[in-house]
Amino acid sequence: MAAKRILMIVGDFVEDYEVMVPFQALLAVGHAVHAVCPDKKAGDTVATSVHDFEGAQTYSEKRGHNFALNATFADVDPASYDALVIPGGRAPEYVRLNPRAIEMVRHFFTAGKPVGAVCHGAQLLAAARVIEGRTVSAYPACRPEVELAGGTYADIAIDAAVTDGNLVSAPAWPAHPAFLAQFLDVLGTAIVHGAERRAA
Repeated sequence: MAAKRILMIVGDFVEDYEVMVPFQALLAVGHAVHAVCPDKKAGDTVATSVHDFEGAQTYSEKRGHNFALNATFADVDPASYDALVIPGGRAPEYVRLNPRAIEMVRHFFTAGKPVGAVCHGAQLLAAARVIEGRTVSAYPACRPEVELAGGTYADIAIDAAVTDGNLVSAPAWPAHPAFLAQFLDVLGTAIVHGAERRAA
């Protein structure tokens, strides 16, 4: 398996699990992951938020960790990356106002590179106008944005994910096992367990 270079676009109050889990999981299987935020540089941090489902009509929100960025937004050349990941939380709501972030997202779709988006990550996809005719999952409150951008909203279980060509999307962090499995498949990453390796 060739290691991939993966760009992750984040921002303040990105959802804690939705940034931490994919970032660490993709590193663990040997890929390089660069997390960037508009107007911030490598070594800066973004605040995260913890979204939970506790029986209210919408998610609750609590302060999470500080997440350290390991690359500088202004220095990023999207052409040098093989894939893109967009976590959710409140970050996509304001990151989508950054013209360069929009250009970055469009590059990955124009080039047909793998893209993963979770939860409110669909807000950035909708703003970039890259989901027309595509099936997209997102947090249910983002359904109008998906549909207004010409996408078909995938009304799936909270722990499920959907793949449409190069795009893998999921409604929220409970979907990480499905989301990561499908994203790794689109990346062309094969996980081989010890017994399987010995038998090969």
